[in-house]
Amino acid sequence: MKLDIEDYKKVIKDRMSKKRYIHSINVAKAGIQLAERYGADVEKVRIAGILHDITKEMPYDEQLKIIQSSGIILDDVQAFSPKTWHAVSGSICVRKELGITDDDILNAIRYHTSGRAGMSLLEKVIFVADFIGEERDYKGVDVMRAKAKKSLEEAMLYGVSFSIEDLTQRQCAIDKNTFELYNELIIQGEEIKKRKK
Repeated sequence: MKLDIEDYKKVIKDRMSKKRYIHSINVAKAGIQLAERYGADVEKVRIAGILHDITKEMPYDEQLKIIQSSGIILDDVQAFSPKTWHAVSGSICVRKELGITDDDILNAIRYHTSGRAGMSLLEKVIFVADFIGEERDYKGVDVMRAKAKKSLEEAMLYGVSFSIEDLTQRQCAIDKNTFELYNELIIQGEEIKKRKK
């Protein structure tokens, strides 16, 4: 039986707090606006946005079981950072429980927190949408929203810089994927500047 977007909403509503549910709806909404602006697949964005935090409120030991049972081995930094496990466990959950096999949707869920080098357009849209959902009110969200209207990559660089600074200030370990994304965006930005000269 094929599930539709209303089915996915019901699935997450049963698994999370009202606040997290609203966030998921808002990420899908923001993602659709970005998809329309930048040419991403709107339906895939809607699905990934709704489902990106599906395991976020699941106990860490249950998330770890999901990850280990799928054969994924977390590196030392990932193992040390259980708050990021929901991205990995979520991508596994939607594949196994909901039957979603589209790699782009699965990767958009898996890398929405850490980012990574070589992200697809769908992955980029979900990564940025997670920062700019309607209910977000952190310092700098207006800058992030303005950048998202101008350039996905500019918004991503602002977002990933914000994350690195926040994690550094709190003395948290940082996923190597996050550094690789940051470096890729810096290098691409420099190359674009050179071409414009």
